[in-house]
Amino acid sequence: MKNHVTQATLLLEDGSVYTGVAAGQIGTTSGEICFNTGMTGYQEVFTDPSYFGQVLLTTNAHIGNYGILADDDESDQIQIKGLICKNFNIDYSRPLADSDIQQYFEKNGIIAIHQIDTREIVRKIRDAGAMNVVISSEINDVAKLKAILKETPNMSGLELASKVTTDAPYLLGESNTGPKVAVLDFGTKRNILQCMVERGCQLKVYPAKTALAELKKYNPDGYFLSNGPGDPASMDYAVDTIKDILKEDKPTFGICLGHQLLALANDIPTYKMHNGHRGINHPVINLETGKCEITTQNHGFGVSPEVLEASSDRVVITHRNLNDQTIEGLKVKDSQAFSVQYHPEAAPGPHDSRYLFDSFVEKMQSAKN
Repeated sequence: MKNHVTQATLLLEDGSVYTGVAAGQIGTTSGEICFNTGMTGYQEVFTDPSYFGQVLLTTNAHIGNYGILADDDESDQIQIKGLICKNFNIDYSRPLADSDIQQYFEKNGIIAIHQIDTREIVRKIRDAGAMNVVISSEINDVAKLKAILKETPNMSGLELASKVTTDAPYLLGESNTGPKVAVLDFGTKRNILQCMVERGCQLKVYPAKTALAELKKYNPDGYFLSNGPGDPASMDYAVDTIKDILKEDKPTFGICLGHQLLALANDIPTYKMHNGHRGINHPVINLETGKCEITTQNHGFGVSPEVLEASSDRVVITHRNLNDQTIEGLKVKDSQAFSVQYHPEAAPGPHDSRYLFDSFVEKMQSAKN
């Protein structure tokens, strides 16, 4: 195919230029580069709304080698803006696969570059920090690419949840006896919702900007604050709603962006991380049990440890990252609200942390009874 031999160019914000081979759709794309260290689960990563607006760099040498299966999608479409990988494998091994990765990217209009030294680029952004990049398989003039890069917005201050949330409320779960959960969709993954449905919950999923008055009409037993993309500090509308939710004193569970928003609702600021955490093997310690969990992560922002530690009269740290001691979990005192920075649904990844969904259901059942 023509795409396999077309030259592509990658330009980093620091001026570094790499030449590789085009894959997916021919065109030009730009966004913040982020690297994921997972060796499996590329399709779940591509379709995770938390990656909206970002260009993904994979550290695993082979991407596409087991094909594409529709059931593995975490949303209705690919969410990344572009892909950088070592080997873009069109031939695949899984007999059940629906298509190859080239067909998948063409269908979704995603631009990719491969046959470049991804290890070098990972080392560069690991040390220099997050930066914007541009990929093009139609422009090789560096001056023109620099002009495109200059117009690419910085992730700091960018509100993106409203771009990936559901357009209208919808229901999930067939149980008539399980807890009812009002879900604020900031870019939720399907497997997060499925983890609650599997535990007998009835869900009503609402657009990100839904006010508490509308959520209360469902008469929920608990509230869920989903993951999602962008800078949490730009989401005043969500912070205000969560402050109102906390006054309800009902079980409230936040994951990833939901965790950051819960912190902001308790006057604890967030910050842009040097290059974030993205992968499926991050060690986290549960400070309440003393046990370590291997976790799936995808975030470029974090909760301020200094302010959180100084707020121990209101908020308690429950989990820490064992690599860099960043905050991975919290609970609000005199409240039934808690959250984690990582992804306990682990799609992809290990299931060490799925007990958190059990804890959420138990809190709702207890309050309901």
